[in-house]
Amino acid sequence: MIEAHFRLFHPGFALDVDLSLPSQGITALFGRSGSGKTTLLRAIAGLERVPGGRLIVSGEVWQDERTFLPTHRRPIGYVFQEASLFEHLSVRANLDYAQRRSKETDPTGFAGICDLLGIEGLLDRRPARLSGGERQRVAIARALLSRPRILLMDEPLAALDQARKEEILPYLEQLHGQLQVPLLYVSHAQDEVARLADHLVVLEAGRVLGAGPLTEILARLDLPIRLGEDAGVVLDGVVAERDAQWHLARVDFPGGGLWVRDKGLPLGEPVRVRILARDVSIAHERIGGTSIQNTLPAEVVALGDDAHPALRLVRLSVGGVPVLARLTSRSAAALALAPGLRVWVQIKSVALIG
Repeated sequence: MIEAHFRLFHPGFALDVDLSLPSQGITALFGRSGSGKTTLLRAIAGLERVPGGRLIVSGEVWQDERTFLPTHRRPIGYVFQEASLFEHLSVRANLDYAQRRSKETDPTGFAGICDLLGIEGLLDRRPARLSGGERQRVAIARALLSRPRILLMDEPLAALDQARKEEILPYLEQLHGQLQVPLLYVSHAQDEVARLADHLVVLEAGRVLGAGPLTEILARLDLPIRLGEDAGVVLDGVVAERDAQWHLARVDFPGGGLWVRDKGLPLGEPVRVRILARDVSIAHERIGGTSIQNTLPAEVVALGDDAHPALRLVRLSVGGVPVLARLTSRSAAALALAPGLRVWVQIKSVALIG
């Protein structure tokens, strides 16, 4: 685990966090501008000196009351909003520099990272001849070649237009499945969090509102998390069946199966789906003769207030997996919804992410 405890006071801002983060996968630090995301990342990197802070990475003390490893002695890779490459060097020379600093000379590692990020054809170019997305891919490769214990990314897509973001997101998704070190990813963009994160830390005014697995945090009724325009959850599953006649694919997850539009993915392919609360309805009995393809048994877990008094958010358990539904308060009352009630959920729309 990564244990991070920091209390820092600046005029008009205070950071007060006590976190235990997983040592694998992608943890998103999520919140509005000014919530403390970058300050926390800088404290972990040693760029922000926090007296009395504590940072322990996989049992190794990087900072406590007696110890403070300076940034250059912390085995981290840091990717900023702007790719700070050496402009006078080629891409290859930028990467060679990082590899020399790590004292790692394995050519297969170099080739593998270049292949993973799709930069083999860029090695002889100078940074000035790269697009914004290409520069960020090179910056990520350089950070990986330093053999970090933690990879830190501070809104790496914030400076890119939408087309360049769409270019680089698939490479970040590939990193998701292949990284052997934890990645802490700062973002206030809901689509990036939904596509990339395994673990979510929600920050507001320098404090942690919630931290835990992505699906669990998104399904909490007391947190103001929205995926784009609405509340909802993100589920991980696998492609289990394809219906070629109707261009559909069935995605299985621990709570059952969901039919989605077929994107041509092979059977067994891990995928991520998003279910918005506004696309989920509830019934006491399974309803036949309906256009809705996805109907699953569920149990009501809790009810919460929504943004308007006419609406309620309902947290459900579908085979142990949390799902949210948005209903009118009148509908919730008419159905006599209460924790423990067994119901059926109808899911009108399911979106494959990515």
